[in-house]
Amino acid sequence: MTKEQIARIKNNPKYQELVTKRSKFAWKLSIIMLVVYYAFIMTIAFSPETLGTKIGDGVITIGIPVGIAIIFISFILAGIYVNRANGEFDDLTQEIKDEFNEEVVAV
Repeated sequence: MTKEQIARIKNNPKYQELVTKRSKFAWKLSIIMLVVYYAFIMTIAFSPETLGTKIGDGVITIGIPVGIAIIFISFILAGIYVNRANGEFDDLTQEIKDEFNEEVVAV
């Protein structure tokens, strides 16, 4: 691919829309995950007794299910991203490729 072709793709409004949407969405999900994770870490740091409270008569504390929930949240957020990437983002990518191929054939 030549520099001219790359420049045409980068100047395509759909490409710019794709980059903008994908970046905003990725940042939103990243911020959600960081807030969840750092809230957990800050709770451990400043109120360890909260997560150290035992559940029932066993040895399991509140921190264990909360930690597992954080792992599940990360998988859920990854699934949400993959779902959107396989739908909206792939559709935009295909439109960009189709337009580019039409331009190449026309030349």
